[in-house]
Amino acid sequence: MKNNPEKFDVAVIGGGPAGMLAAGRAAELGARVILLEKNPQLGRKLLLTGNGRCNLTNINDSQPEFIKKLGREGKFLFSALAGFGPNEVINFFKQRGLATKVEKNGRVFPMTDQAQDVRDCLLKYLQQNNVQVEVSIEASKFNLKNGKIQSVILKDREILADNFILTTGGKAYPATGSSGDGLAWATALGHQIVETRPALAPIKIQEPWVKGLQGISLSGAKITILQNDKKQKTFSGEIIFTHFGLSGPAIINASKTIGELLQKEKVEMEIDLLPEISPTELDKKLAQAFRDFSNKDLKNYLPELLPEKLSDVIIKLTSLEPKRKLNSITKEERLLLIKSIKNLRLNVAGLLGYEQAMVTAGGVALKEIDSKTMRSKIIPNLFFAGEILDLDGPTGGYNLQIAWSTGYAAGMYAAENSGNA
Repeated sequence: MKNNPEKFDVAVIGGGPAGMLAAGRAAELGARVILLEKNPQLGRKLLLTGNGRCNLTNINDSQPEFIKKLGREGKFLFSALAGFGPNEVINFFKQRGLATKVEKNGRVFPMTDQAQDVRDCLLKYLQQNNVQVEVSIEASKFNLKNGKIQSVILKDREILADNFILTTGGKAYPATGSSGDGLAWATALGHQIVETRPALAPIKIQEPWVKGLQGISLSGAKITILQNDKKQKTFSGEIIFTHFGLSGPAIINASKTIGELLQKEKVEMEIDLLPEISPTELDKKLAQAFRDFSNKDLKNYLPELLPEKLSDVIIKLTSLEPKRKLNSITKEERLLLIKSIKNLRLNVAGLLGYEQAMVTAGGVALKEIDSKTMRSKIIPNLFFAGEILDLDGPTGGYNLQIAWSTGYAAGMYAAENSGNA
């Protein structure tokens, strides 16, 4: 190991969105900052967000509504969100030459639809504020002395700093380097870790017939999550049938609730394939159609309501003969069809793992972190930001906003704390 280790005001470990913003903000305030990233480039996972378009944030909600969507731990973000919320994020990029646009449900994207442009903007921010960026660098451990971190140990040298910010992410998308290293370091430094699990992930379904529906998407399905036949939560939006089960925005957003419930007992779900029409209205529609097209086969009529492969499944589940003439179908059989269309019951086999999950649920326990500064309550010169925290939200820009808000706060207060460590 080299002699005379380098000394910084702030050392940031992890070059994702939270780490880049934290490092840039600390340096902007005058701190001497080093940013360490084990990948060959910064922001690798950022490039994948929003299918490569980068869903920067969401402006659809008031602050209380935004917080509510983050679940039971959401209140932790109040202060950081007030300091650097969706409008501040939009202005941050606008001031640096990156215009944004608002799409459906308040989702904000760069005007160029390129995540690369978001990363380039952040790289320029780091460069302009003289952040020392080092990539392909792996930290191995932290040196503690008198209850504070003195240095971070790299393969061939040691980095000293007044303050350290951990922004190493969780375990989702391990191909991008998210291996949970930071969680292990946080544990070694005395922090409690709330058990992690994949969140915002596709869902595996037990029923084998689902595989035959691969590729079919429904733009406005309604999903009800059940446990012990009791309704737990409802989600609406697009769903996509896959070879293993279900995906799509509505399913991804439901996955956190499903993951939590699976820790207790088995989970079922009901899909309303035609939520825009009530069961009574659907019954009237079918009764009228069965009269008007009396000589038509059932298998030839149902595709007028649903994709053909899906209508074939509905017919099989009701045990009706596909070639039954519409005028021969009884009221009881019609009600069976309606139940299958409005309450398609499926058994959840589980979530796809971290490889397919967008974010990690769980992480460093929030009760051990100051919600205003992101500073550890255990080690006074340690800060946290981003996905390493036990805080996550639905799809639509919420998780990147968590990264921006916590990264900004951590960078600002770590800079202010420099010289006092």
